[in-house]
Amino acid sequence: MEVLSSRILVRPSDPERSRRFYRDILGLAVYREFGPAEDPGLVFFLGQGFLELSGRSDGAGGQTSAVWLQVRDLSAEHGRLRDAGVGVVHPPRREPWGLIEMWIEDPDGLPIVLVEIPDDHPLRRDQR
Repeated sequence: MEVLSSRILVRPSDPERSRRFYRDILGLAVYREFGPAEDPGLVFFLGQGFLELSGRSDGAGGQTSAVWLQVRDLSAEHGRLRDAGVGVVHPPRREPWGLIEMWIEDPDGLPIVLVEIPDDHPLRRDQR
């Protein structure tokens, strides 16, 4: 299989609340807006992939999936998100596998892990 692009699809229970969370609080850049102006679907850039908010869910998300986002400065994001009122499920900490991780949730409970890759981590060799 040759993957040319990827996208995470999220069906929020309250689309407007989720649009505000991903666009205004997390600050993800909008790639595309589609559908009716009063209830648009949004596609956000995720580095090498996309996150799409469209449609509506009847139940809470986050039961079988999570979003993994690499950031440059996890300490700065922790402070910014905390100041914006985002609840932190697990504060930033260096995990046994060497990554610095912090866990939050979107408005429907979808787990989001924010990751900083330290300079001395083996994954850095793959990014240079």
